[in-house]
Amino acid sequence: MHPTTPPQPLIVPRPEHRISRANISPNALKVLYRLSQAGHQAYLVGGGVRDLLLGHEPKDFDVATDATPEQVRAVFRNCRLIGRRFRLAHVFFGSEIVEVATFRGTNPDADLDQRLVENGRILRDNVYGTIAEDALRRDFSVNALYYNIQDFSLVDYAGGLADIAAGRLRLIGADPVARYREDPVRMLRAVRFACKLGFIIDAACETPLISLAPLLQEIAPARLFEETLKLFHSGYALPAFEKLRHYGLFAELFPQTEACLAREDHDFPITFVSRGLDNTDRRVADGQSVSPAFLFAILLWEPVRLRYEALLAQDRPPVEAMILAAHEVASQQQRQIAIPKRYGLPMREIWTMQPRLERRQGKRPLQLCGHPRFRAAYDFLLLRAQVGEVDPALADWWTRLQAGEAGERGSAAGETKRKRRRRRKPKTGETTAVSPAAGSGIAADAAAADD
Repeated sequence: MHPTTPPQPLIVPRPEHRISRANISPNALKVLYRLSQAGHQAYLVGGGVRDLLLGHEPKDFDVATDATPEQVRAVFRNCRLIGRRFRLAHVFFGSEIVEVATFRGTNPDADLDQRLVENGRILRDNVYGTIAEDALRRDFSVNALYYNIQDFSLVDYAGGLADIAAGRLRLIGADPVARYREDPVRMLRAVRFACKLGFIIDAACETPLISLAPLLQEIAPARLFEETLKLFHSGYALPAFEKLRHYGLFAELFPQTEACLAREDHDFPITFVSRGLDNTDRRVADGQSVSPAFLFAILLWEPVRLRYEALLAQDRPPVEAMILAAHEVASQQQRQIAIPKRYGLPMREIWTMQPRLERRQGKRPLQLCGHPRFRAAYDFLLLRAQVGEVDPALADWWTRLQAGEAGERGSAAGETKRKRRRRRKPKTGETTAVSPAAGSGIAADAAAADD
């Protein structure tokens, strides 16, 4: 992996590849041109190059350069340096960010302040080097392709073009185990890219996945949250779920859920998760928004449901039982994946509203419709009804109620009238004439108040 002499790259001139500047972000081109004009090497690199070659629209564009982060900042006033593990420069153009990374080196004798390795895992690495060293430091060959802004050629040090042609995802280097140990998140990236690109995982890279899956326990829970969103919010959540389970990676991310799914392989828990993730994929395909709170509510629902039923068996009231179950499961999940409060609280509300949605008497249903989390909780109820977990008639009743059908709204409201002001109690000696009609009105008000 660390050759003494730099490898000779395959250079593909502009007429022999399909990448055009017309398909590259104008802001990314600005960064490339300005770095080049300032005397630095500048290349478009990574997923943007890969996706352009595959005819896909890149989500973002990254730049690699021989300029240090400080030199990049000197070129761009709209630049901010970020990161400790990898020092990066972010160049801001309104809402668009172009990420600029300095070529990574391979010097194992670098100062520990620049490079920190523990048990084979890279904790910090700000050693800078050449483009050849940078290419061989990247994870997969298909992500190690460079587009040279000076002559518009493609530069391939790792055989990425051949792997794209073969539809193959291959780690760079002769020892996949060592590469996974350097950064265990690469195992999740292997699944993600295989699903996204429709590629097969190279056999040598696939074999260690099951045995090395426990290495994910060493990754910071906050980082795993970001990786989980990339896996499940990119339009291929269902195939990603299936591959993660196949390689034993899902059990490291969601151990409580995996324990439930393993016990009930042929019952509705897997159906529920699969239906929910398929629904997420369809929303992404349709350009609709997707919520991390709803995603995690789906992925963690089965352990919550089982704990809820156990608490009900202990004669706990339904809402209280759900609150306790939600708290226990969510708290334990934080050890693996750190779900931020802005998503964790709505996730719990989706769960705790489920027993409330089973009550259809009195004014509560109409009041519940005004809850900020009602729509998400209702959608969750629909999923439960689709897999037979609750009576479909319940979900249908809530659908009709929202549609404003008079009969359902009247039944939900209990046909009650607005409460009238209480009449002043007559003082001693005063008499108040009350007509039969007025008397019946007071009785009606009392009945409404008792409802």
